[in-house]
Amino acid sequence: MEGIRHKMVNANGISMHVAEKGEGPVILFLHGFPELWYTWRHQILALSSLGYHAVAPDLRGYGDTEAPTAITSYSCMHIVGDLVALIDSLGVEQVFLVAHDWGAIIGWYLCLFRPDRVKAFVCLSVPFMPRKPQMKPVESMRLFFGDDYYICRFQEPGKIEAEIARYGASNVLKKIISSRKPGPPCMPKDNAFGIKPDTPITLPSWFSEEDLSYYANKFNKKGFTGALNYYRAFDLNWEQTAPWTNTQVKVPVKFIVGDLDSVYTTPGMKEYVNGGDFKRDAPMLDEVVIMDGVGHFINQERADEINSHIHDFIKNF
Repeated sequence: MEGIRHKMVNANGISMHVAEKGEGPVILFLHGFPELWYTWRHQILALSSLGYHAVAPDLRGYGDTEAPTAITSYSCMHIVGDLVALIDSLGVEQVFLVAHDWGAIIGWYLCLFRPDRVKAFVCLSVPFMPRKPQMKPVESMRLFFGDDYYICRFQEPGKIEAEIARYGASNVLKKIISSRKPGPPCMPKDNAFGIKPDTPITLPSWFSEEDLSYYANKFNKKGFTGALNYYRAFDLNWEQTAPWTNTQVKVPVKFIVGDLDSVYTTPGMKEYVNGGDFKRDAPMLDEVVIMDGVGHFINQERADEINSHIHDFIKNF
């Protein structure tokens, strides 16, 4: 991690930790769950060496960034507010945006609310999800996937935190990061993460014990509640974004996903991404890349390819 600088920024009333390297046009990297700025370590080093200023915050509730206690403090309005304040602190009008998982969801909101601040968006794993006014999202997920669907299981404060404490942050993180199971992730009541004490979990080749230790130490210090509150604010986001119903995202986009990704293999998602509806909702969608044999944590599993994809796209702007 040589040469990566760390600083604290006062952003939207919270103290935010930011990792950065390089000079030039800013690339803002947004991590997902359960991750940290650290997920972008390969991208920070590669893109800063190509003449960009790589900036990767710990999002609100994660790592060394402040974690307000109220669920209502994790709405898309708050998180996008944090990011706009961060962009302002960098002294630039616009950034290139690269985001994964929950970072991608927040990235879409940033593009929806403030397209003037984003030059182009490289989105990993989670496509734009247009607001459906007929039903709140958690109710809809429960209807489609059942009570054991992971987002439904995350809703009750304290419940999943207790499960994590039972098995330990390190084991839970190891299980999530090494999972290759396609389809909608479900968590049985008796053992949410499917951890068996007598069955060791093998880390994938692209994620070391040192990487796991960095993640686990930060989550042991911070806890998981802030990160889980993003899921608990799903319905609040739905309420707050009513004015943007049927609004298109007008930012140039490149979308990349692994063909084994649990998001991409959720029923209906392949049809949405490849069937024309995604392009209708994000008319400046330039390219969709489906990577063979790749799971959810695509920017770590195929770091070099993702670095090339990012550079090949943003160098056009």
